[in-house]
Order: sequence, then structure tokens, then C-alpha cells
Amino acid sequence: MDEQQLLERITVNPRIFGGKPIIRGRRLAVEHVLGMLAAGDAPEILLAGYPWLEREDIQACLVYARRLVGHERIEPLRIETAA
Repeated sequence: MDEQQLLERITVNPRIFGGKPIIRGRRLAVEHVLGMLAAGDAPEILLAGYPWLEREDIQACLVYARRLVGHERIEPLRIETAA
């Protein structure tokens, strides 16, 4: 499955979570999946907790996040110390 097909699994519905990106129209936000992964949960834990969730859905969340941060431009923060 290519990235475009994976990204088609991510949808936005203004009536669900205020329009945050969700997985296939379900009430599971991309943000939540990423948070669980960041906390150290293995994909198998997510799949067991959400029986309808597919491995490709988790992969789609990661592709979505990579695309978002790929467009960010952050200026370096310069901190000066008092001499």
C-alpha cells in the first residue's frame, strides 16, 4: 500500500473531535494513536484494544505525522546568557 492509499484512511469530520484527523471515520483520533505509540505501546496493544483497527491504520498515522512535520519550519531559538 503506497502513502497516498494510507493517507486515504485518515479522514476529517467536523462533528467528531472538533474536526481533528481521525481513522476511517471512527472515533479514534490520529493524535491518540500517536500518543500511545510515543508512550511505548506496541502496535499489537493498539490492535488488541481496538479490534476494528488495522495495522495499515497505524502506518497511516505515522505517514500523516511525517508529512506534517516535513512541512514545518522552525527558526532556531537563540538564548543569550548574562555575562
